[in-house]
Amino acid sequence: MKDLRRYLVFKYIQYLVLPYPHVIISLLGLLASLYVILLLMSSNISRKSTVVFIHNVAKADILVVVSGFAVLQDAFQGESSTCPFQMTLWQNFQTANVHVSSLLLSCVSLEAFLITFLPIETRHIRTVRHARMASKFIWIFIIVECIVYQLASLKDLNTTSLGTPKHTLVLLNFCNGTAALLKSFIYPIGLLLRIINVYLFYKIFFNRSP
Repeated sequence: MKDLRRYLVFKYIQYLVLPYPHVIISLLGLLASLYVILLLMSSNISRKSTVVFIHNVAKADILVVVSGFAVLQDAFQGESSTCPFQMTLWQNFQTANVHVSSLLLSCVSLEAFLITFLPIETRHIRTVRHARMASKFIWIFIIVECIVYQLASLKDLNTTSLGTPKHTLVLLNFCNGTAALLKSFIYPIGLLLRIINVYLFYKIFFNRSP
């Protein structure tokens, strides 16, 4: 469990403290996630709701591998080989990784807060089943978000200007507007998550201090 705590601390720094993703930090985080995935295969690790969240954070880093291979492929083939659709796709892999990890880490913070202040009252909520449901909901929400971004990128391509069915253009226009709306909320939500996590850990730390 000590390794899992160290992993959580590293992930909090990576996603909720650092303002922008860093290549070296991302690589170290990927190696740490691979180690945690192997560690969680052991039967000695108790199956708790927190472990479910940690496991999903580690799996989210697989998206970094996909994005990394894409970047290396583009580097070898030259910048001219990368079309806007592909660039948006690689960005969406990174977006999904950051957003999924940030939301899951916030779930861990909230759970730690509930364990500290409402351990008995929230016991029926802090279950493995609920943790799996919350993780699935986060994954589905972020995947839908990235699909909207990907469809919105099609609107800028020349293929959508001529010979495109009307209902397809309506869908692309809707996705374009939705993507702009979502992007306008990204920074406020990210800032709010940082404030909430700092507050939760502040309360937990001073509650445990002598």
